[in-house]
Amino acid sequence: MARTRRNHDNLHLLVLVSSVVIIAALYFAKVVLVPFALAILLTFILAPPVGWLERIHLPRILAVLIVVLSSMAAVGLVGWVVTNQVVDATSQWPKYRTNIKNKIESIRKSRPQSLNNAAQAVQEISTDLKESAPAPAPPHNANGQSPKIPSGLTATPVRPVPVEVVPPATSFVESVPSFLEPIATAGIVLVFTIFMLMQREDLRNRFIRLAGDGRLSAMTHAMDEAGDRVSHYLFLQSMVNISYGVIIGFSLYLIHVPNAVLFGVIAGILRFLPYIGPPVGALLPVLLSLAVFEDWTRPLIVIGIFVVIEIIVANFIEPMLYGSKTGISSMAVLVAAVFWTFLWGPIGLVLSTPLTLCLVVFGRHVPNMGFLNVLLGDEPVLSPEVLYYQRLLATDHDEARQVLDSHLKEKSLTELYDGVVIPALAMAEQDHQRNDLEDETATFIYQSTRDFVEELSLRRSREPARDSANIFKNSSPARSGRVICVPASGEADEIAGRMLDHLLTVAGHKVKCISIGTVEEMLSKVDGAHASIICISAIPPLAVAHARTIYARLRVKFPEQPIIVGLWGFTGDVLRSASRIDDAENVKVLTTLAEAVLQVKILSELAQNSAKSASASSPVHASD
Repeated sequence: MARTRRNHDNLHLLVLVSSVVIIAALYFAKVVLVPFALAILLTFILAPPVGWLERIHLPRILAVLIVVLSSMAAVGLVGWVVTNQVVDATSQWPKYRTNIKNKIESIRKSRPQSLNNAAQAVQEISTDLKESAPAPAPPHNANGQSPKIPSGLTATPVRPVPVEVVPPATSFVESVPSFLEPIATAGIVLVFTIFMLMQREDLRNRFIRLAGDGRLSAMTHAMDEAGDRVSHYLFLQSMVNISYGVIIGFSLYLIHVPNAVLFGVIAGILRFLPYIGPPVGALLPVLLSLAVFEDWTRPLIVIGIFVVIEIIVANFIEPMLYGSKTGISSMAVLVAAVFWTFLWGPIGLVLSTPLTLCLVVFGRHVPNMGFLNVLLGDEPVLSPEVLYYQRLLATDHDEARQVLDSHLKEKSLTELYDGVVIPALAMAEQDHQRNDLEDETATFIYQSTRDFVEELSLRRSREPARDSANIFKNSSPARSGRVICVPASGEADEIAGRMLDHLLTVAGHKVKCISIGTVEEMLSKVDGAHASIICISAIPPLAVAHARTIYARLRVKFPEQPIIVGLWGFTGDVLRSASRIDDAENVKVLTTLAEAVLQVKILSELAQNSAKSASASSPVHASD
């Protein structure tokens, strides 16, 4: 145990050190990694049109050149239009100075009188404080005496002369590196993109060979899913953002906002930035509308345009186009945006969602990276039965009820009992047997579950039966007697019996559930209930031993009665467990409540058919 724990701690330490090293490498090697990551992003975006051209039998090199040159031409055209718009906007800006002053003056005049009085009072207090400040002490000579001032002259305080450091003018030669740096980065990205498009299959195979040693199938699925999902997401996102920019630009043009094309392009580009892109894209046109128009109506219209279009796109268009979800939780998108922005700046913010999506995909398929899917993915990390049991462990009665209610909206009551409640009771039984569950908590879990079952029973008794498996359809009650549910040993077994009682009652059977007690007390209750079918309710882990004991006593006392043994949620070998209880041909072992309801229906129909056959043959025997 000590060695296992030590190895586990060493593994955690290794993961921590590796994470720190990887983050440091990402930060210090960003000069190389940022162009490479941008090239990968562009490859994902341009791969679909290149593949389409290849499918019409164009050579790959020609298809790549056509797509890359077309993209460069489109970007150059947009850049030319945007440059003209920027030049026009800067030349027109001095004309709006008067309107801006009028807006500021109107805001000042519209302030309440109380605010004006408060501002005036603060200004008067500040003036008084300046006037009452003590005069600076006169300078002293070497003997500590103040120098004599000639008559007719007054001493004036000496104020320090402010010094401003002016940097020398930058020459053209010195500004060349800063000017050429973005151009060189763009050239590197372009070269990387062309080579990745030309050799994308070879790069994929090399990555699979490097990272998929011993996990070829998992890495193949991860690469295929990552490529498909990222390409699909980026292509659709590009189309959505281009359409978004066109709609914004056209809407601003209709209300006569100057340079509408410029602001449409800016809005479409900035929308690639998660969360902060749309507000920043709306800031400039709103400010310009305040400067251009004398009234307040059209600036409010500009704000309304951005708000309405963003709501429609974010809540309706994108979910419809992207599918159900991108696979990343909202919190993970925000954290990833902050993380990649810290590492790589604005480029990292653009790349944050695609990079995080790749990490989530690999975490879903590669076991060693599964923690990434847990941390960043949007799939539930706790199954409904585990979540229900966890909330009961936390004595959170209300949230446990919400888990059941939400599950019941999509599943039937039988599936809720078999898939959520019984597994949760089994986990409670296991923890109780290991002494990991306090008696007080166990009592709360059992009592809360009992209350939930009773509440569901009352609620469903007023509603029509709904079951996806149709096990209640055309069910016939056992008219010759009733079904008796006998708990094997504990309170969890009795609660499971109550669930079966509820399901059988909805199906039209007469049912009686025996409360937990000693074996003799339960046998006496069964004897007085005139049972036609007996069902033993038992929940693992000690289900087989307890069920075998109670079955033996019931079989001796009721040798002719059909007895069903329900090992609810049992995942082991059912036939072997049945042979441990009795002869496998004599005992019927079931593992779900749905099977038990169906088996009771079959036994009831057999009993009714036997009764009809006996009644039909009785006159013949009388005549004989």
